Amino acid sequence: MLHPPFQLPHGAVLPDFDCGGLFGLARDLGAWLRRPEFPLEIGGFGTEGSGPVILLVIDGLGDAFLQRHGQHSTISKHRARRLTSVFPSTTASAVTTLLTGLAPAQHGLTGWFIHDRRFGGVIAPLPLYRRGGGRLRSPALTQRLFPYAGMIAGSALPVTMISPQDIAWSPFSRRHGRGADLRAYARPDAFIPAVLDAALQSGDRRRFIHAYYPRFDAICHHYGAQSPNAVSEFSRIDRYFEQLLNGLAGRGATVILTADHGFIDAADRRHLHLRTMPALAALLDSPLFGERRVAFCRARRGAGPDFEALARDRLRGRAVVVPSARLIESGFFGPGPLNPRLAERCGTHTLLMEPGWTLSDRMPGERPHRMVGVHGGLSADEMWVPLVLAQP
Repeated sequence: MLHPPFQLPHGAVLPDFDCGGLFGLARDLGAWLRRPEFPLEIGGFGTEGSGPVILLVIDGLGDAFLQRHGQHSTISKHRARRLTSVFPSTTASAVTTLLTGLAPAQHGLTGWFIHDRRFGGVIAPLPLYRRGGGRLRSPALTQRLFPYAGMIAGSALPVTMISPQDIAWSPFSRRHGRGADLRAYARPDAFIPAVLDAALQSGDRRRFIHAYYPRFDAICHHYGAQSPNAVSEFSRIDRYFEQLLNGLAGRGATVILTADHGFIDAADRRHLHLRTMPALAALLDSPLFGERRVAFCRARRGAGPDFEALARDRLRGRAVVVPSARLIESGFFGPGPLNPRLAERCGTHTLLMEPGWTLSDRMPGERPHRMVGVHGGLSADEMWVPLVLAQP
């Protein structure tokens, strides 16, 4: 585990890039896909099945939520342990790790928004648009933005990648799913039938199935992670999980369920707007990037010390200010080799928000986007995710 020599937000949980985190899970899966003749070990647990191996990624399902609201669920019954997410604890960073076996330090996706001067500044790498500038269009765009190899492309086994219809064949999915059979489902209740269809199609042969379900995340963003809506959606997911186990009974399958991150709720009164701090904003040469819970800042040339001092003063008790280079050096983004654009994508300074606090800015043409549930930070609710193992 990391032991950084600088201040962190209250109650911070640090990412584990060994056996106790999502990176270790992805590393183990990647190693097994390359050498499937060896036993599959996940999070320190051995598996014995000879049939398909299925990874269910339930976007946003934190371990703290499972402990509070799912104690008598089928998912909880099969919970093996908890894992840390990567840093930042967000979809762009963690899902990419689960598809590649690479840490954020290597793949370089450090949040929903990243800075990449090749494409005009601050961009969203998953939907491929520029803040304030519309869709990204560039020759060999995905090859340049995602130049690394995914673990699917190097698999010695057949792989099926199942995603919602609106993203199943997106540029991100096609690039990271190279070598896989890409499949889509149109409705939430079609998720498990799609997984079962892929699993049963393989018969008794080994196959890896990566299946992604984003609806829980969307509900938590909109209504809050402790809302009745989120609890109801979890009940739906638990029924889906039980349906999957029943459908696979006796077929030697191994089912792994985890998440990319957890959630906390953020009250509007704790949402800070950069426009209310014009002196701070004037020291930056780009919009914010990263996440509302982990904001990366680019101080103007020569303004770094002034920005750091002013940010510490204005944000005391609401955020911790850390030079981004110190986070990289301390291993917050995981092991190398470092992505050549990592420093650019972390800016000069990082604002690590205290629990419950968020920060955002707005560019011309952008609409306000309220979020009740948020993630990306270092709180326990955001960082811990469950590792669930079942061999029906």
